[in-house]
Amino acid sequence: MTQPTLDLSPKVSDEVRRTTCYMCACRCGINVHMKGGKVAYIEGNRDHPVNRGVLCAKGSAGIMQHNAPSRLRAPLRRTGPRGSGQFEEISWDEALKIATDWLAPLREEAPEKLAFFTGRDQSQSFTSYWAQNFGTPNYAAHGGFCSVNMAAAGIYTMGGAFWEFGQPDWDHTRLFMLFGVAEDHDSNPIKMGLAKIKARGARVIGVNPIRTGYNAVADDWVGITPGTDGLFILSLVHELLRAGKIDLDYLARYTNAPILVNRDSKSPDYGLFLRDDDGKPLVIDRETKKLTPFDAPGVRPDLSATHRHGGITHKPVMHLIATRYMDRKYAPEVVAERCGIPASRIRAIATELARVAFDEAFELDHEWTDFRGETHKTMTGRPVSFHAMRGISAHSNGFQTCRALHLLQILLGTVEVPGGFRFKPPYPKPVRAHPAPHCGVTPGKPLDGPHLGYVQGPEDLCLREDGSPARIDKAFTWENPLSAHGLMHMVISNAHAGDPYRIDTLFMYMANMSWNSSMNTGGVQQMLTDTDENGDYVIPRIIYSDAYSSEMVAYADLILPDTTYLERYDCISLLDRPICEAGAAADAIRWPVVKPDRDVRGFQSVLCDLGARLGLPGFVNADGTQKYADYADYIVNHERKPGIGPLAGWRMGEKGLTHGRGGPNAAQLDSYISNGGFFVKHIPEGAQYYKPWNMAYQDWAVGMGIFDAPQPYVFDLYAETLRRFQLAAEGHGDRQPPDHLRGRIKETLDPLPTWYPAAEDAHVDTAEYPVHALTQRPMAMYHSWGSQNAWLRQIHGHNPLYVPTKLWQAHGFEEGDWARVTSAHGTITVPVAHMAALNENTVWTWNAIGKRKGAWALEKDAPEATKGFLLNHLIHELLPPRGDGLRWANSDPVTGQAAWFDLRVKLEKVAPPAESQPSFPPLDSPVGQGPDELQWKVGK
Repeated sequence: MTQPTLDLSPKVSDEVRRTTCYMCACRCGINVHMKGGKVAYIEGNRDHPVNRGVLCAKGSAGIMQHNAPSRLRAPLRRTGPRGSGQFEEISWDEALKIATDWLAPLREEAPEKLAFFTGRDQSQSFTSYWAQNFGTPNYAAHGGFCSVNMAAAGIYTMGGAFWEFGQPDWDHTRLFMLFGVAEDHDSNPIKMGLAKIKARGARVIGVNPIRTGYNAVADDWVGITPGTDGLFILSLVHELLRAGKIDLDYLARYTNAPILVNRDSKSPDYGLFLRDDDGKPLVIDRETKKLTPFDAPGVRPDLSATHRHGGITHKPVMHLIATRYMDRKYAPEVVAERCGIPASRIRAIATELARVAFDEAFELDHEWTDFRGETHKTMTGRPVSFHAMRGISAHSNGFQTCRALHLLQILLGTVEVPGGFRFKPPYPKPVRAHPAPHCGVTPGKPLDGPHLGYVQGPEDLCLREDGSPARIDKAFTWENPLSAHGLMHMVISNAHAGDPYRIDTLFMYMANMSWNSSMNTGGVQQMLTDTDENGDYVIPRIIYSDAYSSEMVAYADLILPDTTYLERYDCISLLDRPICEAGAAADAIRWPVVKPDRDVRGFQSVLCDLGARLGLPGFVNADGTQKYADYADYIVNHERKPGIGPLAGWRMGEKGLTHGRGGPNAAQLDSYISNGGFFVKHIPEGAQYYKPWNMAYQDWAVGMGIFDAPQPYVFDLYAETLRRFQLAAEGHGDRQPPDHLRGRIKETLDPLPTWYPAAEDAHVDTAEYPVHALTQRPMAMYHSWGSQNAWLRQIHGHNPLYVPTKLWQAHGFEEGDWARVTSAHGTITVPVAHMAALNENTVWTWNAIGKRKGAWALEKDAPEATKGFLLNHLIHELLPPRGDGLRWANSDPVTGQAAWFDLRVKLEKVAPPAESQPSFPPLDSPVGQGPDELQWKVGK
């Protein structure tokens, strides 16, 4: 019998173009298969350092993102009332003239009246450079409502943090513990890492109120009560200290545990370090018993010695650590009920951490020399590693919780050692290597320095001469002094209130602030449309750029349409948010694998044009002509300082091509495209670990342009910066906080990691609102873009509220039921679903699935708009009044991070409504409604 001939490997393309994915923040490498000049198929790039060919559903569905019916088609000028969605298409010349006419007078007279805030654009070094040249102090990106607690806590404690700052040592880890990690962050690398460690029998512990994704495949799930992670972590610290299971040698060598602290409560330097005449912190040498700078060659710092100096007793940081955390208030029995974790389980986890860290320690035969000049023949491995993200960060106690986790891993000696947590270049960086924030405004001139940074004390706060905030979001003030990423979630409400001042123009990019990126969504919509007594909008002008017809588009006056990620140049830079791995420096580009079929332009290129029209110094030549033709030209030719540009690969040195340092190379982008869209430079073997103290790494980093000179440092278990703010609150120093904030500063800006209850718990009746409510992003979608994607909608077309068994039974819920969910701020009515693998007092839902009718080119009765919903309607940017005459921000008091996950609610079973509530009137869409079926023919 003749068998038919089957083509088992049909040709799917006539060309493959390699670039970088943009469907989440992983920045994986992708192969874009082309047929007839159109995108036919997307797969992972096996050569790429991030994903090694692995690609998730989001990445594969990029083809639908690129062809989405909701894509904007041309610049738009509003014709109807703000919020109506009524626009007319205009030319780019007209659009840029309008923008220039609005912005030019502001720059010459009052640059601060422009508030320029960007979302998840991944080009923040460029957009901040533009804003700095304009001269406004009002710039930030989305980190303030995302995970600034994680970044800032890590930088102030150890010079880096999780996610883009570092990763577990997947090759040697034997116990991996996750805290508050949702599936959308770092998804492919974590999935690959989990597969690797589980294949060799390593254990995984997931700490999260919700058991989905990574927590569902963990060997042990800890369903913690939201907002108590810090208390749980400090209880683990308590147990490790009691058992003596800490790495004393590591603490003495590589942390400030042995540094001497002033313990005289009457001294103006109480709580500060004892320093020598050169300002170096001092320790006691174990051998000589003498005061010695912490970094002196040959010093053996003593963790227990005290010292009297000038009649004042100084004790090492280690003494303070032991005194605080061995207190019984951190004992498992004391914290168990509040954390929702039995005391026996807390003890068991502490025992497991200690057993793996110390009983399974190992050595790597790698010789290395530390910053004190001592050569070590081996590297000690402690195979315990941690990873954490927004779940512990998005609380009003999140900064200190993140610091507590860093304290835990440092006490175990598991940071920058084999088997532990490893930094990714350009990290680690000591906090002093970062700039302080700047806010000096001079009309017609650039700002006096970078907007964002890390303050070292009250002297670095962004305050005007009268003590009022210099920035519209009140970042870097006494209300939230360490707000390293700004407070994007406060911009609209502050601008509407005129507090601290009025603005003229709100300019935003990729920030869906009228919907899923705002607390108090309905209130924000009202603020964006509110008018004054003259009938003028309270926020006079709004310019917005996006690739799609999102909810925010309807509230803008001028739309500058962006391209999709397959139609533009992007730069994933070492100056910004690079794609590095722990063993290599790496950066990447996106490039136009297809040309736009609409009248749209990449936003960064638009800023180059707009910057030239405004005469911004960084965007014009000496003769006033445009300096950068477009963003690609900027990427190649811009130098942040001599020899350092946006991309590290294929630069031009004196003897030809070089990497890291070098002048502009006209063919640089071609080299990246030929190499798959990325550049990678591996760290030498002997420099792979102990990076903050390893001189081989420090010298390599200098050669790469990461540092100008070696920057070795020790980890700050005790953060002296925080103590400086406490001293100010206690009445010391020239810069003083307002009286109503003194108590809060003393409590929350503790130099040692601490824990305090969530702010919302002090502002609401927890008996009336007894249930915690959380959102979590699904692995199949990223922020608001995914639910307009024809493929991804089939995975998450709408979202229920997941209810744990205890609450499900108590309310008599059955399949198909709906619930009224009420907070101190608002009410929603939504479908419910039963979920057993959930903290017994917590409900949750997927974030950003719910859509407003008329947006995203979806049909008006789309499930996203009728059954989908947001918890954002229940969350306010301000906490409820508590009778003190003040309205406190719903944010972390240290960094200002939005406290999304502090929400308290109550549930009631109700009759099913026609659709989820609240329901808003449909928006008119400038792109209309998409077809019922999305299909097109690729190739012949």
